Amino acid sequence: MRIAVAGCGAIGRRHVDLIGANDDARLCGLADPATGTGALAERLGVPAFESLDTLLDVVQPDAVVIATPNRLHVANALACIARRIPALVEKPLANDVDGGVRIVRAAGSAGVPILVGHHRRHSPVLARARAIIEAGTLGPLVAVVGTALYRKPDDYFDEAPWRRAPGGGPILINLIHEIDDLRLLCGDIVAVQAMTSRATRGFAVEDTAAITLSFAGGALGTFLLSDAAASTRSWEQASGENAAYARAANDDCYHVAGTRGSLSIPTLRLTTWPGEPSWFAPFDSSVVAAGRDDPLARQLAHFIAVARGAAVPLVTAQSALETLRVTLAVDHAARTGTLVATEPSP
Repeated sequence: MRIAVAGCGAIGRRHVDLIGANDDARLCGLADPATGTGALAERLGVPAFESLDTLLDVVQPDAVVIATPNRLHVANALACIARRIPALVEKPLANDVDGGVRIVRAAGSAGVPILVGHHRRHSPVLARARAIIEAGTLGPLVAVVGTALYRKPDDYFDEAPWRRAPGGGPILINLIHEIDDLRLLCGDIVAVQAMTSRATRGFAVEDTAAITLSFAGGALGTFLLSDAAASTRSWEQASGENAAYARAANDDCYHVAGTRGSLSIPTLRLTTWPGEPSWFAPFDSSVVAAGRDDPLARQLAHFIAVARGAAVPLVTAQSALETLRVTLAVDHAARTGTLVATEPSP
């Protein structure tokens, strides 16, 4: 599979490395106007282009990974769709809902598969957790508690000062991962409320958010998000799936409770009652086994199958659009202090 990569930042280069390590894929070109792109392409032995449009016309790849800045996702995805080339679009699908709708409609009309890079959906741990929930082991869901609490270093903001300004806070940068995880585990989110604080860092954008969530099945959830908290209760640190982060193997970041049991994730500690559930009754506690493969590598293998027509996208553009819709609704709820409905698109 001849795969081109558009965007050679950190995540783009990660995709380049993964393509190089996959026996079923071959990198065939890079597109990025940045000055270092030519040197990278020369080292890799592939052509470099300033625009994806030019690359598509000259190289005619079998598939494309779009890892450009978010604002370019729509134009680049539409360029691939127009040429009937399958694309893996990094999250978020678009900068706004309207842009996401354009991709969904264009892909649907052309019959071109679009896979969106919510890579955690390829996590064996999350897949096992979802299977437990879908099997009814916990009973009907009642509540979910989630956290994404971590401390970003000061140089994270020094190297990109825009992160101190509106749009650079953890709601729009990081929360979309968590929303997608919770939608995977607990179903569609139909309403949100939120409160934010910027008291710790003092930037013009939030550093902490407290969020409430209403799920279509009737469950309620709470979520605490902060990039200023010295804590290890985040997916990156608790799951151990990305070696760049120090691992806290005994921590969890999600706890899902139903009428008959509860599950902590990513440790997969399962608590159930063999008889009638009651806080007075003895319960059974166990740890469910799951693999620990790299979700990004699994995502690439899946994308190759999608591009070949051997699989349908695990994360469709439509699903990614709903995740984007909920994430933007949280931001709106925080700014307005209102309950915001997030009914999925028909």
